[in-house]
Amino acid sequence: MTSPPPASRASLLAWLKSVFRSLERYNYRVWAAGAFVSNVGTWMQRIAQDWLVLTRLTQHSGAAVGIVMSLQFGPPIILMPIAGMVADRVDRRKLLLVTQSAMAATAIGLGVLVVTGWVTLGYVYLFAALMGCISAFDSPVRQTFIAELVGDEDLANAVALNSTLFNSAQLIGPAVAGVMIAAIGTGWLFFINGLSFIAVLASLFKMRISELRRLPRAAASGAGMADGLRYIRHRPDLLIALTMLFLIGTYGLNFPIFISTMSLSTFHGGPHLYGALSSAMAVGSVVGALFAAGRETPRLVVLVASALAFGVVCTLAAVMPNVWSFGIVLVALGAVAQTFTTSTNSLVQLQTHPAMRGRVMAIYMAIFLGCTPLGAPLVGWVADTLGPRFALGVGAASGFIAAIVAIVALVYLRRRKIKI
Repeated sequence: MTSPPPASRASLLAWLKSVFRSLERYNYRVWAAGAFVSNVGTWMQRIAQDWLVLTRLTQHSGAAVGIVMSLQFGPPIILMPIAGMVADRVDRRKLLLVTQSAMAATAIGLGVLVVTGWVTLGYVYLFAALMGCISAFDSPVRQTFIAELVGDEDLANAVALNSTLFNSAQLIGPAVAGVMIAAIGTGWLFFINGLSFIAVLASLFKMRISELRRLPRAAASGAGMADGLRYIRHRPDLLIALTMLFLIGTYGLNFPIFISTMSLSTFHGGPHLYGALSSAMAVGSVVGALFAAGRETPRLVVLVASALAFGVVCTLAAVMPNVWSFGIVLVALGAVAQTFTTSTNSLVQLQTHPAMRGRVMAIYMAIFLGCTPLGAPLVGWVADTLGPRFALGVGAASGFIAAIVAIVALVYLRRRKIKI
């Protein structure tokens, strides 16, 4: 077997260096290592929590799992005004120490209830709501803190690498959780997740404070959300990006519904098939995030192209005749979905003034985390009533409509000679 020519090797090495360039910075390397360990623990807890609700606290109630999901991801919408103001005004590293410690405490607290046999569905709802409230403050701060680690020049790359780490953890966490649930039960996985936060806390303590790129802080104001919304209203590029995220996030990113219903109803498989297909999508997500890491600052044209691709690939997934072809298309679907979400995140952060970034990212996270549970009942109803293939059709429509909305808006702005 012949080795690649020197020019090809040099190009490959240059590409790899570009993809992983944020890791050259000490603070980001430390943060990435801690975040990866914590993400694996988080995925383990998600599987354990769903399994606990489905098999021990209910008679396979999908509705109960949906309520847990809403309680965990709904608070960012409600707390958006406060969370955005806090993210713009406080020392972000210190706030992350508080939020990450609080998340560890809730995981361990729920683990104690499960192991001792005191857990009830009501307690799971309560802890899901607590975790959602903590996440409402943690998420926008985590997003804006990345800029302090690498600066705006490498922000798009660092955001993409974060997505790579998160999706890589998705490949590991659920698989490990499945084995450990069978071996030791669900309760201990909550303890493991709680302990995994030690990695993040250690990374925050080990950072070189002098190398952090401090962002300007916002002046005190009582209208945080109003300030953020006014800022977005006068920024057509941000408005277009967030509108596209709303459409695709609400109706297109319901992958657990798509994959689980296709696994059970269409291909007549069990949980192993569901897990395998979920892993196939995670592989695509990692690939999409890595390619996003190799690009420079994303533009709106990337969002439009990836939204169109999302619609096309969802359509292909809906018509695949067998599980093998469906799995292959899921890899592509994971890649285009990750390209869209990662590019949107980078564009919104980079096009927002640093002093407003926390409030704008709070709105971004409210849309990203909060809108999928809003669309899930409709997508689930379509899957139950018309079939999973039609539910994937809803996802495809969201991609096409988002792209059309963006194209129409861009044409309008160009005709009005409005620069973005």
